[in-house]
Amino acid sequence: MTAPAPHIPVLLDEVIEALAPQPGDVIIDATFGAGGYTRALLDAGATVHAFDRDPDAISAGQQWPESQGDAPRLVLHPRRFSEMVASMAEAGIAQVDGITMDIGVSSMQLDQAERGFAFSSNGPLDMTMSQSGPTAADFVNEADQEDIANVLYRYGEERQSRRVARAIVAARPLTTTGELADVVRKALRYKSGVGKDPATRSFQAIRIHVNGELDELEAGLNAAEQLLGEGGRLAVVSFHSLEDRIVKTFLRDAANMNPRGSRHLPEARTAPSPRFGQLSKAIRPSAAEIARNPRARSSTLRAATRTAAPARENAA
Repeated sequence: MTAPAPHIPVLLDEVIEALAPQPGDVIIDATFGAGGYTRALLDAGATVHAFDRDPDAISAGQQWPESQGDAPRLVLHPRRFSEMVASMAEAGIAQVDGITMDIGVSSMQLDQAERGFAFSSNGPLDMTMSQSGPTAADFVNEADQEDIANVLYRYGEERQSRRVARAIVAARPLTTTGELADVVRKALRYKSGVGKDPATRSFQAIRIHVNGELDELEAGLNAAEQLLGEGGRLAVVSFHSLEDRIVKTFLRDAANMNPRGSRHLPEARTAPSPRFGQLSKAIRPSAAEIARNPRARSSTLRAATRTAAPARENAA
């Protein structure tokens, strides 16, 4: 029985090829969402431990037949993926054969106006993945103008972040996605239909800030290093340059591929053994996939294989 999937998983074939699941493997889907990767992993015979902080995703997964019975092949963890090490230890598992992460907001979250992630349809200014804690409305209505500007610049790469932040503060209180989008557009003198809507950058920045997404990604990569056994495979899909830069830097550092010195400035000590190897090049969707699923356009997959070297002591 196949669970319904309200979205199209991005780079699915490439992720499954990178993970190479075998019957009996234990694999973590760190970002369960609507379960696209999990479905393919289960079909390949793997047991999947799926993480998601969104209670809607966990509730939907609990209806899957593989999550039921005395020996479920789908084990759901209603937690952040940065907590993988502790959560798997509670399940009695120290190492796994593969981990996949699909970073950022899911299609089903974007498509629900009441979640407040998108401005394509008006909704409350929420943006919380866990449906709890401080919301986007709390941030834009309570934060200092300078703090708002810094978030827009850092996480949205908004060059006119100070102008947008001034406009947001002047328009308070803001309660809906439509209100916030209109403020951003007016501040940047956007003409409808001309180029990419500039509100996209601000929405991305505020969402990343509200959910602590980049810190979560760094912690999740460190957790993956702890959990993957020798030969274990990691596959991470990201959707913008900030995320991809973190993944690329982490893997290159773990593989001892980042610049470390030269004959003019030699290293002070011997480099540690690489903790990951077989790093893939950046894998991007084909034209055919983008035609089927336009949201795949900005996605990038990076994959690597865990070596026998011990994890860093400060990882996870």
